[in-house]
Amino acid sequence: MPVTKVLTAGIGEIDMRGIDVYLQRGGYRQWERVVRELQPADVLDIAEKSGLRGRGGAGFPTGRKWSFLPKDKALRYLVCNSDEAEPGTFKDHMLLEAAPHLILEGMLIGAYGIASHHAFIYIRGEFKRGYEIFCAALDEARKAGYVGRNLFGRGYDLEVTVHRGAGAYICGEETGLLNSLEGKRGEPRLKPPFPAVEGLYGAPTVVNNVETLAYLVPILERGAQWFAAVGTERSKGYKIVSVSGHVRNPGNYEVALGTPVRELIDLAGGLRPGRSLMAVQPGGGSSACIFEEHLDWPYDYESMAKAGSMLGSGAFVVFDDTTDFVKAAYNLVRFFAHESCGQCTPCREGGSWLERVLERLVHHRGVPGDFEMLARVSSSITGLNLCALGDSIEPFLKSVLQRFPDQFKSRIAAAPEPQLA
Repeated sequence: MPVTKVLTAGIGEIDMRGIDVYLQRGGYRQWERVVRELQPADVLDIAEKSGLRGRGGAGFPTGRKWSFLPKDKALRYLVCNSDEAEPGTFKDHMLLEAAPHLILEGMLIGAYGIASHHAFIYIRGEFKRGYEIFCAALDEARKAGYVGRNLFGRGYDLEVTVHRGAGAYICGEETGLLNSLEGKRGEPRLKPPFPAVEGLYGAPTVVNNVETLAYLVPILERGAQWFAAVGTERSKGYKIVSVSGHVRNPGNYEVALGTPVRELIDLAGGLRPGRSLMAVQPGGGSSACIFEEHLDWPYDYESMAKAGSMLGSGAFVVFDDTTDFVKAAYNLVRFFAHESCGQCTPCREGGSWLERVLERLVHHRGVPGDFEMLARVSSSITGLNLCALGDSIEPFLKSVLQRFPDQFKSRIAAAPEPQLA
């Protein structure tokens, strides 16, 4: 199945950062049509019928998420989550730098669809260039009359605020992001209440990923049925997959959901010469590995879950037979332990314990019982935290412990012989 360029059309071929080029390619036409011809309920209906699911990791149906907003409250916010920090994911980064007006138009359509008059975008602190590019695009759009008051003479006002984060992975979690937007410490909130009921500044709020909102533009242009006709029964449409690791041509590839795992590897040029596949992490650093027996499985939300992993944000990391899975596990666990906000004990303490044990193994200083401790501690972390970060520590580690136990056990020194008195 070939790459299908929808959001990625033109990227790498022409410079689409300026508004003139974007307008020549049909930019903002759907935004104008939405304000002039449609009601917010119409946009919500289109999002629901398209089958669009959140592209940030959770995969929750977009239209249904919007529908949770209470009908009796006029003040509401849309927040675009551009705090992309999942290890192995780099699709939103690309869109932010190469197609800022596409993101902005998607945000405007999404805000109108939930009857909001103020949209925010939260941009990862490390994305300095993307932040500057998006701010420039916003200024162009505001001067051209696409953002502001009385848009298209229809009496609809919409403002957009850009907020730059400070480099914390935890702020990619939607309630941690909202706390950060409010100027508070970036820590997840206790739920309920969910953001749809009580979110930013206590008002009903929808948080959507960059890619999710960007897809609203072609969906409005080509129709909900066009998008719903692609993919599988429950995983509709297209997805940008960030393929990296031991492949010849790592990069972002836009494909229909349901594309076989094997074809994603082939799109990236296949494995390096003379190497064989050991594992694939299909959903970024938070996901468990799948293996050779899953190569012909479709890459969609349901199939990846059935395989014991997840599609997540679409970070597809390939490991060949040169991989040291002890080091790989250590690097990931160290990342999650470092990024823990420290609010929940299982995540804070469990992550640190796992990091220490794995560090010993990396340096061949393992002691008897380390292998069992890794399995025991990792399983005792999951499901006991306010957010999914604590749960993210276990999947990769558990999957490689089970599949490649000898790589870990070989780093453990034998117990010393008892000394006779």
